[in-house]
Amino acid sequence: MNKKTVRDIDVNEKKVLVRCDFNVPQDLETGEITDNRRIVAALPTIQYLLENNAKIILCSHLGRPKGEVNPKYSLKPVADELSKLLNKEVKLAKDIVGEDAKRLTSQMQPGEIVLLENVRFDSREEKNDETFSKELASLAEVYVNDAFGTAHRAHSSTAGVANYLPAVSGFLIEKEIEFLGTALENPKRPFVAILGGAKVSDKIAVIESLLDKVDTLIIGGGMAFTFLKALGHKIGKSICELDKLDLALEILEKAKKKGIEIVLPIDTHVSTEYSNDAEDKFVHSQEIPDEWEGLDIGPETIKKFGEIVKDAKTVFWNGPLGVCEFSKFKVGTEEIAKILAGLDATTIIGGGDSAAAIEKMGLADKMTHISTGGGASLEFLEGKKLPGIECLQDKD
Repeated sequence: MNKKTVRDIDVNEKKVLVRCDFNVPQDLETGEITDNRRIVAALPTIQYLLENNAKIILCSHLGRPKGEVNPKYSLKPVADELSKLLNKEVKLAKDIVGEDAKRLTSQMQPGEIVLLENVRFDSREEKNDETFSKELASLAEVYVNDAFGTAHRAHSSTAGVANYLPAVSGFLIEKEIEFLGTALENPKRPFVAILGGAKVSDKIAVIESLLDKVDTLIIGGGMAFTFLKALGHKIGKSICELDKLDLALEILEKAKKKGIEIVLPIDTHVSTEYSNDAEDKFVHSQEIPDEWEGLDIGPETIKKFGEIVKDAKTVFWNGPLGVCEFSKFKVGTEEIAKILAGLDATTIIGGGDSAAAIEKMGLADKMTHISTGGGASLEFLEGKKLPGIECLQDKD
């Protein structure tokens, strides 16, 4: 996938519309940003444009305002945070393509930055409406997509606008394509994937795609119980997708034919209730008593998973291995994160809850790459074409 980046296009004195992913978590009461990682991730592209004398127009969504103006989802806190990080004023337009946006962008000087208001305040954004795409494009001369987290959605600001402007990627998307693309096309082996999370149904296409690429597939989290039940084991009242048992068996059969090992938990940390405070114990994964539910992998499983990844040269991980919101049941996820942090291998974390756990533990800089888009990285791994990347110009 060889897409042009902002390096391959002349931005000198040009108005450049940059689609960022500023969908940051906030304190519900104060609106204060509680985690600015996504804003920080956009800085290299913005700095490059500043150094190369561009007029910078930023845009993003925040939350789900459902196509209506809702002050709760205003990008004002983002503009303030950016101004602080860049040490220069980032002006916030009161609208997206209205009078204020036109006024602020029409008289820009090189090195100035304007942030448009939340693109999802306009109901046309998520419909990829042609008129809205044209109105956005009319504000600028070049389009840069740097929002990997929304690259799997064909919206006006992520794809539509590229029909009307020269379109290239920012450095964040370039990095995502580089790491996820290499893991897919030419991984150093052994290549081990770890999949967690609650449901098999969310990951079917990813599992099938990975079976063509990995040497070993480790399955943990809630989805492991669907596989264990399919094999005829007792899973108590653990989470399970009963309509996916046949599918789980098919996946195991397919893996066997391809000579790929699928590794399931061998012991489980169980509880009498979905709670941090109920009675808990460790049991064999194939013999979970009726009134108990599995909420994390046990110490034997941590050891086993650890031994498998120890020899890997590439590891891809998506999805927690236990219920991370409970301190008692986040042990498996955290222990595996620590093991990965110490590996001499390419470690790629596919966004979402596993990325959040790693950030929280302060291990982010020990991983080779943490994807900024959970859904987008999974679709990329499935081999799907992402509209926000497909629309960018190819290198010659």
